[in-house]
Amino acid sequence: MSIPAPGTDDSLVTAPSWGERALATLWWEGQREGRLWLIDQTRLPGAYVTIACEDVPTLVEAIRSLTVRGAPAIGLAAAYGICLAARGSSDESLDTLRERVAAATRALAASRPTAVNLFWALRRMNEVVERYDGTGGVDALRDQLLAAARELHAADRRVCQAIGRHGAALLHDGDQVLTHCNAGGLATAADGTALAAIFAAHQSGKRLHVWVDETRPLLQGARLTAWELRQRRIPATLICDNMAAQVMREGRVNCVIVGADRVAANGDVANKIGTYGLAVLAAVHDIPFYVAAPVSTVDPDCPHGEAIPIEQRAATEITEAFGRSIAPPGMSVYNPAFDVTPARYVRGLITEHGVISPVTPEGIAKLLGFAQQGTAS
Repeated sequence: MSIPAPGTDDSLVTAPSWGERALATLWWEGQREGRLWLIDQTRLPGAYVTIACEDVPTLVEAIRSLTVRGAPAIGLAAAYGICLAARGSSDESLDTLRERVAAATRALAASRPTAVNLFWALRRMNEVVERYDGTGGVDALRDQLLAAARELHAADRRVCQAIGRHGAALLHDGDQVLTHCNAGGLATAADGTALAAIFAAHQSGKRLHVWVDETRPLLQGARLTAWELRQRRIPATLICDNMAAQVMREGRVNCVIVGADRVAANGDVANKIGTYGLAVLAAVHDIPFYVAAPVSTVDPDCPHGEAIPIEQRAATEITEAFGRSIAPPGMSVYNPAFDVTPARYVRGLITEHGVISPVTPEGIAKLLGFAQQGTAS
């Protein structure tokens, strides 16, 4: 089936059936003076809506509001955000363009604090600016920036495929897999991270059943992961977050796979709030707990989980639902978006370079070495 063309009435249509194809959660239209398109994930699963980002403030708000979310997708959006900032007249000075890029970098870096891919992508784009020698003028630099963003986009597709392949090898025919939040195509450039393993195993003929945590506070498991699994026709059951312990006690879960927004140098993992509790429950029930994430999610400058900044979200994400208040007026709310799972609870870290197990500082350092050399484990 055809994907709705962006640009008409915000492209509001019923959410399409994607079948076995990867989801395009963001894309660049045009050349150096083009624009960035995003799926508005806040409107799923009820409606498929695309929005155009013509400038950096629009993109910053899209990231903050979770119109685009998922660590790899946020990083890609930020890379294209630098391309948005670089647009302008061919006769402007290189210094003026560099000033706009610097301002855009600051604004995008402040949009969300936990997902390290955001900062990784901004650093890669700024390296292009720093290396540019001025030959060819500002338009040549704009072309180089767009080429760099597109390469990051293409690289993430390859990474998702590799993560899926390595993760699928850990799953067995008949497994019941529990996942949390959304780590699928909507969070990346292709099939995702945690869901990529499930998709790849399903495509290879393994019969799986997926337990989907609703994932408070924004119900991204119920709204997004459940939707992606339905598109792929993979059997799945939605549960409230506080049901996971009972489902595990009943022997209905063989494996837990989640994504990550940041992995510290010692292997501690930051992911959507509730992940830590799942890891502890999995340990109690002797269920393997895996984290699927690209190497770009590993932060070698962050020594351990306590050093990972945890984003605090608005109280209304908990006190309101479906446009109605569900808590007394003025109720105090604590709403961290992420928690940190100590490395000792992670059976393996599934990356594009293979599975790191056990997850130790030495294993993480070895992984980073593979990435620097461009080799696989």
